[in-house]
Amino acid sequence: MKAIGYNQPGPITAPDALIEFETETPELGPHDLLVEVRGISVNPVDVKVRAKMAPEKGTKIIGYDAAGVVREVGSDVSKFKVGDEVYYAGDITRPGTNSELHAVDERIVGKKPKSLGFAEAAGFPLTSITAWEILFDCLGVFE
Repeated sequence: MKAIGYNQPGPITAPDALIEFETETPELGPHDLLVEVRGISVNPVDVKVRAKMAPEKGTKIIGYDAAGVVREVGSDVSKFKVGDEVYYAGDITRPGTNSELHAVDERIVGKKPKSLGFAEAAGFPLTSITAWEILFDCLGVFE
């Protein structure tokens, strides 16, 4: 599958700051969904990770927010089925969402709102988590 990533941290202006490359389809754990990615977003965390975090080995796939269609499910998945449209903020400890296919734990995934396209839905996860934390965790709204 195709993916976008980087081999070394540094400025986005570097000639090889982002590279397209081929990699293996992710293997699924018991609670994982294999999502055909149809929308992604770029957030400040994407920029900071790419600029400062060296890949542990090989090329690091970047990206956190995504929206797409479930293509396969792990053995213990109970909340989703093949064909479901989903959106989510990924996990910093796993390969990113800037790839054709992405493995993500079903427990951090939601069904994509029907009123939103894939690109629009991909713009919500990290920004809405941030808004929630500000309103409820920091400001104590509705306590």
